[in-house]
Amino acid sequence: MADLDIKAFVFDVFGTVVDWRGSIGREGAAFTKRLGGRVKGLDGVDWTAFAVAWRRKYQPAMQKVRDGERPFTILDVLHRENLLETLSEFGVEGLSDAEIDDLNHVWRRLSPWPDSVEGLTMLKSKYIIATQSNGNIALMVNMAKFGGLPWDVILGAEVVGHYKPDPRAYQNACAALDLRPDQVVMSAAHNGDLQAAARQGLRTAFVPRPNEHGPGQTTDLAAEDDYTFVADNFVDLARQVGV
Repeated sequence: MADLDIKAFVFDVFGTVVDWRGSIGREGAAFTKRLGGRVKGLDGVDWTAFAVAWRRKYQPAMQKVRDGERPFTILDVLHRENLLETLSEFGVEGLSDAEIDDLNHVWRRLSPWPDSVEGLTMLKSKYIIATQSNGNIALMVNMAKFGGLPWDVILGAEVVGHYKPDPRAYQNACAALDLRPDQVVMSAAHNGDLQAAARQGLRTAFVPRPNEHGPGQTTDLAAEDDYTFVADNFVDLARQVGV
């Protein structure tokens, strides 16, 4: 570790730090309990399937920004646009704007995986820890408050001006920390994210989340490259780096 001169760990968040699928399923069920019976189609929603359908629109929405088809737009806005499409697909009609906003902000209320807070707290005792997420500042800060995530700083698309895996997302995150890329470890449960970071000179840590997409998950179950670290969870990662 001394030879590596690591100063900071930056983290993908959705799926790596927090459980978006399970959280939206839980929050959606509570949403139906509050409003079901007066909103058309709401009582019949399978919220786990809804979460997956909503999330499926995530990358295509950001790709339009990456490709220059639209100006940079924060994720809260993209999520809301995608939510409206998903509600229509599931036959839900009659929600007020305030109710739609409340449902959209479920992304601010995602629960951490069981090891996340403990492992991040351990890493924070020795290293800078930061989000390197496509989520915007308000989303990330509210999520941290909700889940007790102990970030030192919020980085990501709104700060660096680009959505991962655009190379500038990783380059600008390191610059914001005033660190060389080789002093920063990108931590994620997604091979593609880590491979993109590695191409920009960052160190890498793979932490699998085999339940991110449910029991039938077939992707990102194992490390697909020679990463700097491969850990079972964040606590294991912290122990590997001497915390």
